[in-house]
Amino acid sequence: MRGFTCGNKHNFKEFQGDGDGFLSMAECQYIIKHELDTLRAKDETHIPGYTQAKLYPGKSIIRRLLSKGIMVQMFPLHEREELKRLSFSWFKKVKLSLQPLDDIRRYFGEGQALYFGFLEYFTFALLPMALIGVPYYLFDWEDYDKYVVFAVFNLIWCTVILELWKRFSATLAYRWGTLSRKKAFEEPRPGFHGVLGFNPVTGREEPLYPNAKRQLRIYCVSVPFVLLCLYLSLYVMMIYFQMEGWALSVHDEDPTFWTGILLFIPSIIYAVVIEIMNLIYRYAAEFLTEWENHRLESSYQNHLVLKVLVFNFFNCFASLFYIAFAMQDMVLLRQSLATLLITSQILNQFMEAFLPYWLQRRRNKKLIRKVKKKITLEDKELPLEEQVRLEADMSTYLGTFDDYLELFLLFGYVSLFSCVYPLAAVLVVLNNITEVYSDAFKMCRVFKRPFSDPAANIGVWQLAFETMSVIAVVTNCALIGMSPQVKAYFPESEMQLILWIVAIEHGLLALKFILTFLIPDVPKPIQIQLAKLEFESLEALKKKKMLEASELSKVRQ
Repeated sequence: MRGFTCGNKHNFKEFQGDGDGFLSMAECQYIIKHELDTLRAKDETHIPGYTQAKLYPGKSIIRRLLSKGIMVQMFPLHEREELKRLSFSWFKKVKLSLQPLDDIRRYFGEGQALYFGFLEYFTFALLPMALIGVPYYLFDWEDYDKYVVFAVFNLIWCTVILELWKRFSATLAYRWGTLSRKKAFEEPRPGFHGVLGFNPVTGREEPLYPNAKRQLRIYCVSVPFVLLCLYLSLYVMMIYFQMEGWALSVHDEDPTFWTGILLFIPSIIYAVVIEIMNLIYRYAAEFLTEWENHRLESSYQNHLVLKVLVFNFFNCFASLFYIAFAMQDMVLLRQSLATLLITSQILNQFMEAFLPYWLQRRRNKKLIRKVKKKITLEDKELPLEEQVRLEADMSTYLGTFDDYLELFLLFGYVSLFSCVYPLAAVLVVLNNITEVYSDAFKMCRVFKRPFSDPAANIGVWQLAFETMSVIAVVTNCALIGMSPQVKAYFPESEMQLILWIVAIEHGLLALKFILTFLIPDVPKPIQIQLAKLEFESLEALKKKKMLEASELSKVRQ
């Protein structure tokens, strides 16, 4: 892989001329989208023909056209034949084989392909835990002492799989040519606005916005808002515990089959409320992060991810931490974890599998009525105008953010508390298998084709998963310390037990960071190839300079 520009295009053996398919569809889209996003107003005061649509120097023209409703939407069209081939190899038939990641990358881009690669990898990584969890669940269900071994396995598992994923993603990125690509100088986001000024780095005029003003918005508005939301989440959690106490007292007074079912109702209601709160908060976080007016897309994404992760983590796991370490009720912890996990998965499957399928059926019927023939959407060769109208009605894909967030929460349920509910890994494996097919179906049949997103890794989500694995070490060590089996070794001094657990936890964290250091992020063969590439580039540059120098000396002579 070498960096491709128009200037050096004839140095590439596959290149025959414009339109020869040398660049993938995703790469072509990326170039077009970049050009459209960087169109900014200079001297224009308004959009021609629309005096109400004011422009000022530095404003993104496409953004203004969209916000004023002059341009309704902008999206790339699906390539019907390519999509048919990809669908057939990806999700049309249920099969025990890996996903066609190279085809996904060619059609949708590296960002999408890395997400599906991570989903597949995470599913396979869960198999050892699922296989160990089944016998634990079947034979030692009430024997909490035995879960110490499972907790120790948890500690090692969550560190090793994340380190090995880095190597696997580096292999994919090298194969796709994004690993060695230098990070392009980031242009301002299309939504970024400010007073037009001179950028000393680029030497161009572009919008400038005071950093002090942005920091004031973050610390005086965004941070208090997040804290208020966390307080509301805590308040809802306390209501849940009151409901749990009421259901328990009803069951104790008159234990029947129906009161036994009643014990699960508070957890189910709480799980549904958690999903609703997460959804509402997500929209609020997006609005606030947009309002903070970040210059770079990477900065915008980092602030949005941080806001959403803090709230989602607290909202989903606060009750489990309270039950585990304040109430120390392992039976209730197991019940709450199972209910939260199963309810959230049912809701997600409904939203991600059943609902898209229903929308697709509805759209097919609409098309059938339109063309008066009973044929399926993908088999119909539509005129271009009809295809544009049809795809304009399709849902818009909002990126991989929600998909990664769902995997992050599932990873949390498995790594933090699965030692008290060993079937958690089995449920997550089943969820991920259906997730692969439902996500593939949505990408090909339900959503408009998204613009491609070149990527060398999963970005800030790698850090999020690694942070969760550190919390998992602390949580599992604490659960081990609370087990009667371990407490039996320290019958007289509880302080001694706490000190031992803290020492072991620090030792395991040190081991975790040593493992991180010992396992290279990039496999050795790829490191050698990258070094070769750099060496060849330096040699070529040296040779070029020598040729230029010799030509100059000839001219002088």
